[in-house]
Amino acid sequence: MSAVGTKRLGIIGDPVEHSISPAMQQPALDELGLPIRYERWHTPLAELPARIDSLRSNDVLGANVTVPHKQAVIELIDEVSPLAQAAGAVNTIVNRDGRLFGDNTDVYGFRLSLTGTIADASTRNAVILGAGGASRAVVLALHEIGVPKLTIVNRRPERAEQLIAELGSTAVVAAEPGDVLADAGILINATSLGWHRGELPLAADLLDRLPAGALVVDLTYRDTDLIEAARERGIATLDGLGMLVFQGVLAFERFTGQWPSLDVMWSAARAARAPRV
Repeated sequence: MSAVGTKRLGIIGDPVEHSISPAMQQPALDELGLPIRYERWHTPLAELPARIDSLRSNDVLGANVTVPHKQAVIELIDEVSPLAQAAGAVNTIVNRDGRLFGDNTDVYGFRLSLTGTIADASTRNAVILGAGGASRAVVLALHEIGVPKLTIVNRRPERAEQLIAELGSTAVVAAEPGDVLADAGILINATSLGWHRGELPLAADLLDRLPAGALVVDLTYRDTDLIEAARERGIATLDGLGMLVFQGVLAFERFTGQWPSLDVMWSAARAARAPRV
């Protein structure tokens, strides 16, 4: 139960204990003096309908949604933004007087993280490893940026073809990463491989095929084996913390109508991430 006058926000997922969103969002809320508490709401799939319905309460502003529920929540809310509809995923739900509006801030988060790292992203060919849920936001962001050529590498090419068709993308498909790295100015790992040590989404020596000046991106927000393998070869890298921060900034605005301090959110996110690197 929240204090009188205090509103609530939370992150919905299964698992959710690892999320650093509360550690990032709460300092930004406090810095603006907003009487809002940001919580973790662990929610197994069987409990998802009840959890989403609870967001209609007048003391709840909304919620962020993480894996594995970004697709499942779509059928449980009242309205979905065109971008979230295109992405097939909702990661931000806003309570509008009892009606639930779903949006996707991951596309924005990835786009700002990437363009803030390399100014010439719109001139580089990109290769995405994986055709799962995380890939969808990346594909849409790269099309917004205007990359000349986008290739999706997946062990099951038909899954990548389906993703391309659903998004109306101009991307092409490859079954093996080694065939397409020679002209990849950006390589993005959007697979689930990498969260645990000892996992690589591709053989490390394939990184030697990347052109000079390439950027290797991993959506996981810590140093992964892929990030470390790229660094060992002198290749520039980008992890997922920037995407997390920037998507959180936009979600904050959707919830509160105010923009948070980017410095506060970055500082809090780095501090929360530090023990995991």
